[in-house]
Amino acid sequence: MAEATERLLAPGAYFDRVNALGRSALLPALGITTFLLLWQLAASSIETSLGDFPGPRDVWVQTSNLVDEHWSERARAEAFYERQEQRNAERLARDADAPVRWRAYTGKPTFFDQVATSLATVAFGFCLAALVAVPLGILCGLSDPIYRAVNPVIQVFKPVSPLAWLPLVTMVVSATYVAENPLFEKSFLNSAFTVALCCIWPTVINTTVGVAGVDRTLVDVSRVIGLRPLTHIRKVILPAAIPMIFTGLRLSLATGWMVLIAAEMLAQNPGLGKFIWDEFQNGSSDSLGRIMVAVVTIGIVGFLLDQLMLVLQRRFSWDKQAILR
Repeated sequence: MAEATERLLAPGAYFDRVNALGRSALLPALGITTFLLLWQLAASSIETSLGDFPGPRDVWVQTSNLVDEHWSERARAEAFYERQEQRNAERLARDADAPVRWRAYTGKPTFFDQVATSLATVAFGFCLAALVAVPLGILCGLSDPIYRAVNPVIQVFKPVSPLAWLPLVTMVVSATYVAENPLFEKSFLNSAFTVALCCIWPTVINTTVGVAGVDRTLVDVSRVIGLRPLTHIRKVILPAAIPMIFTGLRLSLATGWMVLIAAEMLAQNPGLGKFIWDEFQNGSSDSLGRIMVAVVTIGIVGFLLDQLMLVLQRRFSWDKQAILR
């Protein structure tokens, strides 16, 4: 115990701890502070038709306003349902057989409702893409003929803009998704399928590279001991290719998040993209600040989604020394 304490108190150990603290906390804080100062200086010198460009202080004020609006809208929704419940109770008290109708609150979605909608949409589209891309990438990595057959399709459709897919997806969904009580709104499916079409390619490419790059010794051992194809994939291929698969998934998720905002703005589907477009069309003195809040939120959410994928990669990868960065 004494030796351990002496090592901790040694000058070298002290400087190592200070250095580690600086790398993990002080340097990022310095970078953020410098960015905020430069942002404020630049914003104060830019004047638009709606007023000065929003700086960090304006973004903070508008964030507070959006939070207040969210809770005010929640209070109105709660009051609406309470009045409806009271009205129905009075009607049933007068006549037990009276018809009772329940209506959903139709107030304007708040900023945080739009964020939740965008997150649900990108999650649906990303999962749909992953369910197609990972098996297809494994097949391409295991079979050279399949890879040669599929690769031209990948190379042709990989660079296609999401804005080109959106009209086609909208027409197909409108023509094929017809139901009296639909499980999903058509606007939700339009955005989700557009995201999925743009998320497939990074995962397919990286999964193919990861599977094709598995150590040949492992493959030869699997053949010698006679593993069945599915067991070979589960026990040999997937553990070795997990890092590249997750690299593809991270790229796909980042692509999907960017694609979604553009699709929502163009098609006016519910979500953060629609919020930005509505504020732009509104043209009030607060619009620029609210748009900047949305921009910062998009960046923060994208960062958190990437960190989530890193956590999952560390959880499922055999390499437990993977560093989250």
